[in-house]
Amino acid sequence: MNFSKLVPNVFYQDITDGLKLFVDCLEFEVSYNELHAPQRFCVLAKGDLRINLFEDANLAKEHNPEFRLVTNDIEGVYSKVSSSHPEFLHPNLNTVTLRPWGAREFALTDKQLGIVIQQW
Repeated sequence: MNFSKLVPNVFYQDITDGLKLFVDCLEFEVSYNELHAPQRFCVLAKGDLRINLFEDANLAKEHNPEFRLVTNDIEGVYSKVSSSHPEFLHPNLNTVTLRPWGAREFALTDKQLGIVIQQW
């Protein structure tokens, strides 16, 4: 088997929370938009990365994912995020930290999910 991408589905009670994190803070773009539909949905893209955001209060209560974004410039990402959107820094990993497994990491969180930014 050969796979080329993993595209997560993330459910929010209010999809605008996800748009603030991914579009405003992490600079993803909305590549497909059903934000005015009764069941709000959009696809976000940044380079080869894709994320599907859904507005569904029931599923948002059941699913609180955590995933990792790997970068080759963690200091640059941290500098930009911490100055523009410090409210998303996770209280337990709010600075770039060398972890025992060798990665340098910091974390973000919003009302729905956690994202660890890491550099190997």
